[in-house]
Amino acid sequence: MSLPIAASPKSLCLLRLSAVGDVCHAVAAARALQQHLPDARITWIVGRLEATLVGDLPGIEFIIYDKRRGFKAWRELRAMLAARRFDLLLHMQAALRASLVSLAVPARQRLGFDRARAKDLQSLFTHAAIAPQPQAHALEGMLGFAWTLGAPRTAPRWDIPIPTAARDYAQSHAPREPYLVISPCSSQRSRNFRNWSAARYAAVADHAAARGLRCVLTGGPTALEREYGKHITSAAQHAPLDLIGRTDLKQLLAILAGARAVVCPDSGPAHMADSVGTPVIGLYATSNKERTGPYRSRQHCVDRYAEALQHFMGTTVERVPWGTRVRHPEAMDLITVDDVTTKLDAALAAGHPQ
Repeated sequence: MSLPIAASPKSLCLLRLSAVGDVCHAVAAARALQQHLPDARITWIVGRLEATLVGDLPGIEFIIYDKRRGFKAWRELRAMLAARRFDLLLHMQAALRASLVSLAVPARQRLGFDRARAKDLQSLFTHAAIAPQPQAHALEGMLGFAWTLGAPRTAPRWDIPIPTAARDYAQSHAPREPYLVISPCSSQRSRNFRNWSAARYAAVADHAAARGLRCVLTGGPTALEREYGKHITSAAQHAPLDLIGRTDLKQLLAILAGARAVVCPDSGPAHMADSVGTPVIGLYATSNKERTGPYRSRQHCVDRYAEALQHFMGTTVERVPWGTRVRHPEAMDLITVDDVTTKLDAALAAGHPQ
């Protein structure tokens, strides 16, 4: 759908607060907008954690919104922007919390998702919508905002800066020999059903070791993730290097950039690794890799989604709404060690084409 404005916007406000993977997708949209509208002033309202990853993108003003501070954060944002008025707000997060944040942003026009993707009543907070994209990847959903403004449909680019300090950290902490990263957990939630067996991760680590790759474990500082690291380390014959809870997002990005490959479930690190061109062996049974898989590594992903739908929900990919998740604790067990090692071997043989 065309925007109801006559001229190209001179000032843009992007609203995408979270999560890490979706923010990586939004980076590609921001880069496309920068290239297409080089004279436009771009402001991005982003979450506190996510800002540590993308807040140094050149040419973009970042405003950090800390949701933990509740109404005080909203009130401060409104006061900060009271004297400004953006030509266009790009409302890239279809969640009620983000829509309430959008009310603090003065904008002449507000662009959101099409009806099928405007969840949580987002359309009540916008004036126009991007074109429908049936069965599109989540990254293409973000790029749809740039395409609506006339940006060409070229290959996405990220170019997320990696500071010297982060590269130095990776150089001093990552192995000197070629290494495989395993990022075993998808989030802090213990019942998200996306996490694979620690014993099977250990078997993959041993497989990598037999091929001359040291295994590096990465993840956040939560108790769940630290426990996963301990279980993998104790089960592996070749002890991995455990960096779980020991990196910030920039340091993690540098470590992912130096890896030969990354093994992980549907998670933020999958998209971080994809953004720097590292092959990702994504583990997909609870979600559809064609919607949320690492965009440039979908051919490397293990895909048991259709089987999980049939086994646990008695249905097929064609019959469920796009984006349906399989929320069953045994769904990830459909993925075997051989599934993963076969994809890993193929990715290693293909090298880094990106």
